[in-house]
Amino acid sequence: MLHDVGEEIEHVYFPHTGMVSMVAVMQSGATVETATIGRGGVIGASAALGARWTFGRAVVQLPGSAAWLSAAQFHAAANECPAIRDLIVRYNDLLLAQVQQSVACNALHALEARLCRWLLQTHDCVDGDAIPLTQEFLGQMLGVRRTTVTIARRSKRSLVNATPSSATTSIKCFRSPALNKFALAGGT
Repeated sequence: MLHDVGEEIEHVYFPHTGMVSMVAVMQSGATVETATIGRGGVIGASAALGARWTFGRAVVQLPGSAAWLSAAQFHAAANECPAIRDLIVRYNDLLLAQVQQSVACNALHALEARLCRWLLQTHDCVDGDAIPLTQEFLGQMLGVRRTTVTIARRSKRSLVNATPSSATTSIKCFRSPALNKFALAGGT
């Protein structure tokens, strides 16, 4: 975990490989993913604009490499360079759009479509087709039980082309036009 809810932002991370999930944590302890950050993204970007505290949990889902710097250094760089500040504002706009899309998808789409969207988004962050995550973890990210993920995956196996590559450690995902169409159409 890079940071938890309510912690001070100490570092800003720039993933080169791997994937980080931004997760909302409910009072009950239940979690749901609100955004996925991979290569080209930033964890803690709001520090450049003066934010000091986190609103969610940042969980490393797929280990990889990243550059980082202190939040104070990042804030100073943004204050000194309008181009950096403008880039961060645009990045935060894109991150907000991703969060809004995630909320809409979670509220309006069937689990199978949400699973397809999540697998496609995750596939973009990995090199290759193996996504080393358990169905338990997928359930946490989608806000459902592991058994529900198993049922959804089985019901769409031919569409998703996701099959366990080992009993507990990985899902293999292959892009297909049908998967893209299903995810974009919200499962209809």
